Amino acid sequence: MEHSAARVPGLPSWLQPSSRLRRLAHWLYPFALGCGVTLFSFVSPWRPPIFLFDGMSPDPHWGLIALAMLAAGGSAMLIRRARWPLFVLSLAAWLALCMIVAVFVASYYAGAGRPGRPHDPGRAWPYFLVASTLVGLPVGWSAVHSDLLYEGMTGGLIFGGVMTALAWVAMTVGLPFVFGLWVRARRQVLEQFRERAERLEREQHERAERARSDERRRIAREMHDVVAHRVALMVLHAGALEVSTADPRTAEEAALIRTTGREAMQELREVLGMLRAPDVTGGMAPELAPQPTLADLDRLLDSSRAAGLPVRRVDEGPMHDVSPSAQRTAYRVVQEALTNVAKHAGAVPTTVTLRREPQGLFVAVENAPPPQPAPPVPDSGLGLVGLAERVALAGGTVQARPRLDGGFTLHARIPADPSEPVGSREVAA
Repeated sequence: MEHSAARVPGLPSWLQPSSRLRRLAHWLYPFALGCGVTLFSFVSPWRPPIFLFDGMSPDPHWGLIALAMLAAGGSAMLIRRARWPLFVLSLAAWLALCMIVAVFVASYYAGAGRPGRPHDPGRAWPYFLVASTLVGLPVGWSAVHSDLLYEGMTGGLIFGGVMTALAWVAMTVGLPFVFGLWVRARRQVLEQFRERAERLEREQHERAERARSDERRRIAREMHDVVAHRVALMVLHAGALEVSTADPRTAEEAALIRTTGREAMQELREVLGMLRAPDVTGGMAPELAPQPTLADLDRLLDSSRAAGLPVRRVDEGPMHDVSPSAQRTAYRVVQEALTNVAKHAGAVPTTVTLRREPQGLFVAVENAPPPQPAPPVPDSGLGLVGLAERVALAGGTVQARPRLDGGFTLHARIPADPSEPVGSREVAA
């Protein structure tokens, strides 16, 4: 299992796991280990271990020494790929020339396991048992048959040879093997902690997703029970008024209310569907109706004119080369501006200007002053805040300010090809 290198608190930047120095050291480590084993193998007795303490055997050929050194160093250099070449060649170099460095390194990796593979460290004890035997027996034999021990020593020659062999086994095989076992256990504990942390983080993310999904379903249920019910009643009463009234003007207004209410019901149904649908991150994206663009702007203006708001549209420059995302944002700007005009100023002359600029699209909505000051609307101003956030996400800016004559002006500049966040979906306002 591969894990991304996380930042360790308290360490300087050049010692972090993801730093270049650490990556370079990780890459150079096998070469440094192989060169170290090769060089330190040079300081060896250069005789078989059964003649370790008598010094009477002839010196071996230099070619054999160089071959054993290179073989031990090369096997240590390949330790990340396989351990068995180091195990075999280290014991062969020991039995031939008493090269103990390779045995020391092999004993450590026998205990520590395969580098970089904590889930499959390999067996630890076979090499330890074989190496202890091949190191202890020749050393004990050489100690007994040399001048190192004498007849009158405490316990006799056999006891002295056994103690000498055990001391050599403990220093050359036991100590690195025990240290390797400690490193293996530490790696396994850290791996368990890492897996536990990842599992807890995954469970926390799932709990947050479930809580968010439950909250969305609760909001959808509340909206359906309150808003949808009220809008449905409005549409029903408007339809009844259209059928029962004898005044053509009243019937026309009732038909407009019914049509607008049905459109609101459709958009509300889409929003409720989005709230109830699984998230995009869960592998399923809700099916959404196509969002309106500048091609649908005339229909929006016609509905405003039918409601009594005199609206005039002015286009300056071609609009066909504007991206769909920018067109959707411009449509929402005009929609929110016309809603504010109808809410705060009433049926006053309004001009919608669309101008193509080199850097993007300029949208302006200006309305004349109302004949009399409109009463304050509770909880007003949130629409402009949401509109500014929407345009800012598209990379543009919004300016809204009252005019000196009492009217109101809203300007928005939208990039022609704004960068949309990945996975974002526009919700019908």
